[in-house]
Amino acid sequence: MLRSVGRILRQFGYGSLLFPTASAFENHADFDQVICVLLDINLGDGSGFEVRRGLKVAGNNVPVIYMTGNDSPLIRETALQSGCLAYLVKPFSAKSLIEPIERRSSTQTGYPP
Repeated sequence: MLRSVGRILRQFGYGSLLFPTASAFENHADFDQVICVLLDINLGDGSGFEVRRGLKVAGNNVPVIYMTGNDSPLIRETALQSGCLAYLVKPFSAKSLIEPIERRSSTQTGYPP
């Protein structure tokens, strides 16, 4: 899945850094050029929700797109209440991934969404 997402992002002209685990991501600190973070809710060594909380505790409010293969009303509600850009259920289309990124990208550069 990780490589597929990277391929889709490249196809639409977006660079990406791919992290296979939550702990690998937690060591990343440079968010100056980041449009958003795409987080799987169910990570092998933690959860996307925990990673997001860690970012906020560190004072980083980078926007998040959550994805999951285990959709449930509680998970969906938790994700949406966190203020995420999007909540995607696997498998998802390239369009459903790219649309919220494009909206965010256009607002970051000053263009209307």
